[in-house]
Amino acid sequence: MAMSSTLTAPSPRVAGPAAAPRCDWRREDDHWVLHLAGDWRGREQAWPPPPAGLPRGAMVAVDAAALGSWDIALAARLWDLQRELADRGVVLDLQGQGHGPSEASTPGPPALPEGLPEVLALASPQRAVLAEDSAALSSAPAVPRPRRRIPLPHTSEAVITVAFFGEVLLAGARWLSGRAVVRGAEVLHQLDETGPRSLPIVALTCALVGLMLAYMGGAQLGRIGAYNYLADIVAIGMTRELSGLMTGVILAGRIGSAFAAQLATMKAGEEIDALRVLGVDPIGHLVLPRLLALLAMTPALYACGVLAGIVAGWPAAVGSYGVTTIEYFHQCARAIDFTHLNIGLFKAMLYVALVALAGCREGLHAGRSAEAVGAATTSAVVKGLVWMVVAACITTVVFSILGY
Repeated sequence: MAMSSTLTAPSPRVAGPAAAPRCDWRREDDHWVLHLAGDWRGREQAWPPPPAGLPRGAMVAVDAAALGSWDIALAARLWDLQRELADRGVVLDLQGQGHGPSEASTPGPPALPEGLPEVLALASPQRAVLAEDSAALSSAPAVPRPRRRIPLPHTSEAVITVAFFGEVLLAGARWLSGRAVVRGAEVLHQLDETGPRSLPIVALTCALVGLMLAYMGGAQLGRIGAYNYLADIVAIGMTRELSGLMTGVILAGRIGSAFAAQLATMKAGEEIDALRVLGVDPIGHLVLPRLLALLAMTPALYACGVLAGIVAGWPAAVGSYGVTTIEYFHQCARAIDFTHLNIGLFKAMLYVALVALAGCREGLHAGRSAEAVGAATTSAVVKGLVWMVVAACITTVVFSILGY
């Protein structure tokens, strides 16, 4: 007859959702068995320590016949127990495969309830692989190996930029077709950052440029006595070129650098990697709201820049070159037409889009250190300005050839 001993007071097995959780160790024949019973959902139950007399190389079975409901806390306890016994050279048999070599043909206790072995198996292969690697490293002879340079694939900056532009276009197409959603709260936040907070510096810069343009234009027109055309130079210059260009320059330093710093910091903190793991597209989640907010605020910033430049040119025209106030503003109104406005607005939207894309591109492809964040911020401003100047040159030549 099989002899039985236990480390805790035995009690009858009562399964069911209301049964108290129980755990005890019992000696049956020549092996130990861990008995689990009761309802373990959200329960705190003292876990008796393993028997001190477990020999190295022994196998401990688990009897879960009386186990009722369970949660992840029980799985964690079993996993910790398995690791603790493994450190002592004892195997905790969670599959019910028998108790030893002499009982290879004897089935073990009832298997664990459905779902619990799968949870425990999620970590078991990883631990086994780590153990095998550690054993292989500890037994390997310490022979110095020659260093080999592993060739890594190199992708040029131009290819990365073109691929980024393509991803932004695809994300925009998904949003326009209704297959993707842009967070409204993020767009409103970016609208506040790029619009009202950028308006004072944009207006001040455009006003100073308009004042400069009035003095320079008046000095040249005075040679031929054509002061009446001073308003045309200020109005058309600010409308077609300078208002949009200065708006882009200011936003490159204030907004483009901020975009790069924000995204580069997220890249260093592995937040962007976490978004990809969760199945969230970083382009649609991070880049598109910033781009849309900046484009939405561009017409207002452009219009304020034009108005500030024209108004700032008025004192120079009246005070230095004898143009009357009525004549100055009347000539400005006659000089500005929808062609100039449309061209200027188109250029402003193009410049601002390039600024936003430069900042987001550098932020998403930055390194994972504080130094890389600073380098991405600097590179975003430089690339944004260079792209704007190139775009300004190309658009000016194209519109001039087309006769606009």
